[in-house]
Amino acid sequence: MRQVYPGGSALTDAALAALYAYPDQGPPPGRWVRANMVASLDGAATIDGRARGLSGEADQQVFAMLRALSDVILVGAGTARAEHYGPVRPESEGLRWAWLRDGRTPSAPIAVVTRALDLDLASPLLAGAPPHAQTIVITTQAAPAERRAAAARTAEVIVAGEAMVDVVAALEAFTLNHALEAEGFLLCRYVRRDAG
Repeated sequence: MRQVYPGGSALTDAALAALYAYPDQGPPPGRWVRANMVASLDGAATIDGRARGLSGEADQQVFAMLRALSDVILVGAGTARAEHYGPVRPESEGLRWAWLRDGRTPSAPIAVVTRALDLDLASPLLAGAPPHAQTIVITTQAAPAERRAAAARTAEVIVAGEAMVDVVAALEAFTLNHALEAEGFLLCRYVRRDAG
């Protein structure tokens, strides 16, 4: 990996991680939300409906490093569906950055933001997450009660908002998690607008 500005020098993994490290959180409830997405030079956020085609090896390594630095990974339901999200598998992805998780669980949980809870509740993301990183579903009071109950069988469910997800309320629910990673174009835009 090379740092273009300033300097143009090659970076070690430790130096790169230091550039992306979250600032000191301070006492609870101090938290940081980092938005992460890729885009083409013309502003497109997807190719054929998916972001994966826009990223190269360096992007994928930064993506894995940012996940390793995070306490929770936030993703919108649309991105989770389009990109076929599953739980983070530390044994097969992000091995290069495993040292960044020292003293914490092997991987961060994924939190899916969904207004209507229109997710495949039997998907690996919801039904296959490891106990240390149980998936979190952030939804609304308007989501069908039976869907919320079904999701709660395999995931932690947070209700934040009546008809629309209240991002600020959702973030406040993460009382012990200070470093949050938001992935995907729409969620990044939503978090930036609502959470500042």
